[in-house]
Amino acid sequence: MHQHLALFLGTSLLFSACQTPERDYGRPLPPGWPALLEVTDATEWPNLTKDWRHREELLPALDRSIAWFATESSASFFPMEGVSHERAYAGLTRYRELLVGSLTAYSFRWSVENEFQLMKSAGWDGKGGGVLFTAYCTPVFAGSMTQTGDFNFPLYATPDDLVKGEAGAILGRTTEAGLTEPYPTRQAIEASALLEGRGLELVWLTSPMDAFIAHVNGSAFVRLQDGSMARFGYGANNGHQYTSLGRELVSAGELEEDRISLPAIRKWALNNPEDVAAFLHLNDRYVFFSEIDGNPSGSLGFEVEPYRSLATDKSIFPRGGLCFVDTPAEWAELSSGVKVHHTMLDQDTGGGIRTAGRADIYLGVGDDAEALAGDTIAEGQLYYLFLKEEFLPAKDPWGPES
Repeated sequence: MHQHLALFLGTSLLFSACQTPERDYGRPLPPGWPALLEVTDATEWPNLTKDWRHREELLPALDRSIAWFATESSASFFPMEGVSHERAYAGLTRYRELLVGSLTAYSFRWSVENEFQLMKSAGWDGKGGGVLFTAYCTPVFAGSMTQTGDFNFPLYATPDDLVKGEAGAILGRTTEAGLTEPYPTRQAIEASALLEGRGLELVWLTSPMDAFIAHVNGSAFVRLQDGSMARFGYGANNGHQYTSLGRELVSAGELEEDRISLPAIRKWALNNPEDVAAFLHLNDRYVFFSEIDGNPSGSLGFEVEPYRSLATDKSIFPRGGLCFVDTPAEWAELSSGVKVHHTMLDQDTGGGIRTAGRADIYLGVGDDAEALAGDTIAEGQLYYLFLKEEFLPAKDPWGPES
């Protein structure tokens, strides 16, 4: 069974430290701790009336989650956090019914609060302490389908010796002896020209930094010299862990932590070309691409929607479901870039997110999205909505399971 993998990390994770002086948002949950906590205080419910008023903005992403739940393979990811596939699926379809069928925003909100259970992320401390939100996008680069003096840095297709296991897990590569060994790191791939001469080059970019940013985001749109646009989405990775370029630059004293931004990193690279490769090689993970039509897909295998698709750690959170992202400026100590106070769909996987205290918001395609993603870092809360058991559709007693 083929399982689609994730888009990659958000652009902001090039430099996000993932912690504040008091909160370590990158801290994994202790073994056995729940990732979702029930909200029992009715006053903590987010105000959902905006969902009804702006339902046309939410419906495309909602419909893609519903379509994913209708696939046979989606059931293999449940139960998760005590939530069954049936319950998660029914919640999405019921939410859609209420969105399009409620006569007023207030009747919609009342019905949701009556029929749904509200949960929230265990957060950075495992007790609901909060989530750090950053953002990612699909950058647009200048490029060429052939190598030239100006375009000399390729994006590669997935090599045929890459070995995947269950649910797309990267196992390594096949050796000439037929054994499986770990796939080489970024540094080893580039130092040995491992991928050259194998017909894997998909497109050529102008700089190693452009190629690296494409790897970090897991997708790239490339404007060719004739003005046309080539589109590339995530294919696979080499199975190694992600390391933040920004954190490494700060640790080395190359950039000040409070001055980090994607433009600052690009400027550093232009001013220090002899040091770029060494710092990029600190990130062992290497990403492969495939040519796509339309917009990039998330880990559900469906297109992600700007401002409505969220990337989280899918080893602890149920995929595809309704979530409410709340980044109130009055609560957050860190707050810049995009602010979100609305329902989203958990439709993607952060390549380096291994915690309940982190999430990435997809912001779309192009320079504006890249600039905003590179500036987005905000503390807030992440809520999930699941249909209560008593509101699940009744099963047909004469059906196949009777």
